[in-house]
Amino acid sequence: MISTNDVRPGMTLDLEDGIFLIVDYQHHKPGKGRAMVRMKLKNIDSGAVIDRTFRADEPVQQAIIQRRPHQFLYRDDLGLHFMDGETYSQIALSADEVGEAASYLSEGDTVGLSMYEGKAIGIDLPASVEMEVAQTEPGVKGDRSSAGTKPATTETGLVVQVPLFVENGDRIKVDTRTGSYMTRVT
Repeated sequence: MISTNDVRPGMTLDLEDGIFLIVDYQHHKPGKGRAMVRMKLKNIDSGAVIDRTFRADEPVQQAIIQRRPHQFLYRDDLGLHFMDGETYSQIALSADEVGEAASYLSEGDTVGLSMYEGKAIGIDLPASVEMEVAQTEPGVKGDRSSAGTKPATTETGLVVQVPLFVENGDRIKVDTRTGSYMTRVT
């Protein structure tokens, strides 16, 4: 248990409604009465953001989240399989548990898994990933302006808007935060 005066953005709390990440924190002392702590909390499971007000010095339970690097092995009917690089233990997560991050995972990639009480609750992707273009239409001869784009399907099925010069088999770098093309990798 910790005091609400000691919490900071980025910490996680184990409340009766679930596990929450503190997005914003504000200590408020009205002219009359007791001090309050207003927090903007993000539910780890659902992603919903709520506002909650606590009394100053109110005890809350801190959730200790372990972030460990895991290697993505493969996907099958049971889900996506990851291996801990230190203990070599494997964990399978369903497509629902992984969410949109599955579109950015190629076999052999290393990601961070957030674990709480032995259960995976989130995936921390790197800022960008390299992917191979599986299918895209050829660019039209003479139409090489830098402003033109076309859709390209990557090896994982993710569709990204790429410049006209990108061809099948090229490796590209994709921003995992926005899902946009960054550059072609040689």
